[in-house]
Amino acid sequence: MQRINFFWKIFIAITLVVVISFFMLILTLRLSLPNAFDNHMDAMRSVMMGGGMGGHMMTTQLYDLLNISVNEALWIAVPIALLITLIASWIISRLVTAPARQIFHAAQGIASGDYQKRIPLPKNQPEENMDDLLRMAAGFNHMAASLEETETKRRQLIGDISHELRTPLTTIKGSMEGLIDGVLPADETTYQQIYHEAARLERLVDDLQELSRIEGGAFTLERKPVSFNQLSQAICQRLTPVFDEKGVSLLNHSTQDLPQLSADPDRLEQILLNLLTNALRHTPAGGEVSIHTMLKNNNLQVEIRDTGAGIAPEHLPHIFTRFYRADRARARSEGGSGIGLTIAKHLVEAHGGQIQAFSEGLGKGSVFRFTVPVMG
Repeated sequence: MQRINFFWKIFIAITLVVVISFFMLILTLRLSLPNAFDNHMDAMRSVMMGGGMGGHMMTTQLYDLLNISVNEALWIAVPIALLITLIASWIISRLVTAPARQIFHAAQGIASGDYQKRIPLPKNQPEENMDDLLRMAAGFNHMAASLEETETKRRQLIGDISHELRTPLTTIKGSMEGLIDGVLPADETTYQQIYHEAARLERLVDDLQELSRIEGGAFTLERKPVSFNQLSQAICQRLTPVFDEKGVSLLNHSTQDLPQLSADPDRLEQILLNLLTNALRHTPAGGEVSIHTMLKNNNLQVEIRDTGAGIAPEHLPHIFTRFYRADRARARSEGGSGIGLTIAKHLVEAHGGQIQAFSEGLGKGSVFRFTVPVMG
């Protein structure tokens, strides 16, 4: 019903404009015809019959004849012109409302869950050269593509979460069934395994909650002057026992005379913890993880380098995608949730910085580089 109303509005508007133009033409003709006729006939009166009464009578007769002729012509021309106007208005209205009808039908398809609906557009025509309706159609296509991508990510996220939750839950359930049936011994090893899987499940839920808050913008940065040297030294002291337990060296090569940063110390600490624990997870015993810094364009550039498994070139563009793992089996066995790097990326960008991952290939280690603005 809304589509028909819109069409008729366009049709009636065009028709009214033309009809009003016709009436204005007739009115103008009626008002201007006597004066125009008299002006042209004044010059002839002096010639016709010496400008006497006979000339005046002839002028009146000529005017009456002209008036009758104009009326007859108008009675014939106006209906024909109006008919042509109605037909032209109908055609123009259909052409004008065609993109709107297409948008309406496509919107109905998207509303029903068909996110692949698109509006056909002229090929090889830049968007800046399109008219308003075509630009609106192009904008609708962009919106539809964005919705389709969002829906794809949503489905993938649900699948990933289900997959990640299933593994520890299956292990816990299997261990409990083994305890109930007496297959597994009720000793410390069994309980430690159940506790380990429950802890993994708790970490995953916590990470998901944190990622949801960060991606939804439900947090604020409490910027203040931060000494990166002090922060990195405190983190290294805290993580050294964990690194020593695995046999991996943790080195801090950050420059000593660094200016203070404009950052949220808690969030900056979270970035470093996520990157360092990720490096530890992928570095075997005997390897090394190190922190390097340098000043560049009024920003502090921080690099977390490791001598671990490295990253294949095809995985580098996706390394910050949530739940993405280059080696899913190994990361899962070591307790990674698959979203730590995603959280780090969002936090770095919230500070106005950038984060990148580099690797020369498998077995050649990796480098995670991010920037944080210094105090102005």
